[in-house]
Amino acid sequence: MMQPAGHCSYPASCVSIGGVALLISGESGIGKSELALALIDRGARLISDDHVTLRCGDDSRLIASPAQNIAGQIEVRNLGLMPMQPGPECPVALLIELNRAAPRWIERCEQRVILGVAIPQILLTPDSHVLPIKAEMALHAYGLKG
Repeated sequence: MMQPAGHCSYPASCVSIGGVALLISGESGIGKSELALALIDRGARLISDDHVTLRCGDDSRLIASPAQNIAGQIEVRNLGLMPMQPGPECPVALLIELNRAAPRWIERCEQRVILGVAIPQILLTPDSHVLPIKAEMALHAYGLKG
């Protein structure tokens, strides 16, 4: 399906926390949906799983909304696609890339440019029992404010 100009389908799961969107990217099978589900268990709302629709907002921010073909569903490993009411669209504050080569610590976050908009990006190793806590801490420390 073609996206209008200024829109794209981005390969990431996406949840909203405190009125801002957190994109979760990484290679297939690395745990994007699992992190999204863990964050939802901690109070986040699903926006979209696997792919998210992004567009440029009037205030030059990226706005995340559910991808049409998978809206209202999340993949739960060992169970399949499960229904889940998606939350409202909201501005993107941070992109977390799940990456086993993530550095042990950082002095500042990186940037990823999507549709001409720079978004803060953090690499997190997916093999952590406290990954949802780290994701929330990264959002508060490095994310754009809502």
